[in-house]
Amino acid sequence: MELVAVRVAGDRGAPPGDKARWVADLDAMLLAGELDAAVHSAKDVPTLLAEGVAIACVPVRADPRDVLCGADSIGALAAGARVGTSSLRRAAQLRALREDLELVGVRGNVDTRLRKLDEGVCDALVLAFAGLQRLGRTTAAGALLEPSVLLPAAGQGTLAVTAPADRGEVAEALAALEDRAARDTLTAERTLVHALGAGCHTPVGGLAETADDEGGGQLTADEGGGQLRLRGFAGLPDGSDWVRDELTGPRADPEALGRALAQRMLAAGAGELVRQAEQAEVTG
Repeated sequence: MELVAVRVAGDRGAPPGDKARWVADLDAMLLAGELDAAVHSAKDVPTLLAEGVAIACVPVRADPRDVLCGADSIGALAAGARVGTSSLRRAAQLRALREDLELVGVRGNVDTRLRKLDEGVCDALVLAFAGLQRLGRTTAAGALLEPSVLLPAAGQGTLAVTAPADRGEVAEALAALEDRAARDTLTAERTLVHALGAGCHTPVGGLAETADDEGGGQLTADEGGGQLRLRGFAGLPDGSDWVRDELTGPRADPEALGRALAQRMLAAGAGELVRQAEQAEVTG
């Protein structure tokens, strides 16, 4: 195996908000035969893939939860505390929980963001726990945020390995790395986001977890049948209005579960929230 480091548009300073900046260059190289496969953070992969590109492999998922750095809990933050995040999803949920918090835009890689926390740019910082794990920086974590508090982004903690759709031999070579539970949960989450009509400027979260056959029971990482529990969030960036819902369904059809939860959320007003959020970003 030969590892090829590629500096994509996102690394070169392309403006935030468009997920294509992380995948477009690699997609072009895949289709040109310059690469056999590309590894992405799944939450950075657009729900609509480039024509001719497929997700060939989904390895075992890391912890999908967000983590609070600099404090033991959101409730422990002082009134008016400055919380660093560049995520609309996190900002919307934090404002819904604590309208007194001041959200500070903090960008850069994990080390850069933690350095800004140490420098006092913010009082606390929200990051993906999987990122801290992969970099060996888990000692920086103050508190893991359960999905009932802060719902993660669809695909958070998951890797997506893309390849040309017509290269079956590549998918066959990657088969040993495929994890059935990770594939099922990622499929449900990506379907939910797509069915909600959410784009890069929408505060939307989604998390699917494997559950036992009765549904709502102990969560597992089994490879068999059983159930999936899918939770979704859509809201306005200022946290003034939001929709949260969850649904359990057969693991055999994660796409159907994603569509079904999206329909329930749209019926509860999520579609209008998505439209308002997108419009606010464009006019802002």
